[in-house]
Amino acid sequence: MLQAQIYIDQDELRGIHPLHHFIMQLLIEHGIAGATAFAGHSGFGRHHRLKQPTQQFSFDETPMLIVFIDEEKKVKEALTELRKHYRGGFIVTHEVEQW
Repeated sequence: MLQAQIYIDQDELRGIHPLHHFIMQLLIEHGIAGATAFAGHSGFGRHHRLKQPTQQFSFDETPMLIVFIDEEKKVKEALTELRKHYRGGFIVTHEVEQW
């Protein structure tokens, strides 16, 4: 089994729709076993600028994490398809065991 983690900003769009909706729909269409999207309270990336959207009067983007798990082949196929449509974000994968 392979787990993928996709780090994006919650407010990113794919066309006129939220990017996270596009990604979840893509995962459904690829028959992925399951996925969960998490909105973060704070975070930072390679630019080391702390984003804290929960602070009063903050205009920071909310960090988001989408996690999904399935057989290695299906995860890699879904990620390959995602990269055809979206080049941003940060994606990591690692092997997991199902108990």
